[in-house]
Amino acid sequence: MLLGLRTVIYPAPDLAAARSWWAAALGVEPYFDEPFYVGFNVAGYELGLDPDGDPAVGPATYWGVRDVDAAVEHFVAAGAVVRAAVQEVGGGIRVATVVEPSGASVGLIENPVFVLPEELPGAGEGPGR
Repeated sequence: MLLGLRTVIYPAPDLAAARSWWAAALGVEPYFDEPFYVGFNVAGYELGLDPDGDPAVGPATYWGVRDVDAAVEHFVAAGAVVRAAVQEVGGGIRVATVVEPSGASVGLIENPVFVLPEELPGAGEGPGR
């Protein structure tokens, strides 16, 4: 069912400051930069900044799935509750969020354009590698 982690979206109430900090920290400019969302490609994965996100709630993590409708149905049958229904966010990308029985949010993302990179230049370098 789950294909692997795909996206982490950080709350960024001061989007300009967060954008600048992440660009400096990552050493790359965002590939998507709008007032409602900033997206960086980090080794093929999405690091997003959401100006409407709540820092008290923390980042949102999304697991890749082939069919988000089927994934939501599967998790609900296993005891989860829908927090955010399936919605299109652009480019054929569809997301939803469920809450598992202990209260943790589980983000699900169907992204038809995501391709897991075989090996990106520099993928073995940097912090945490």
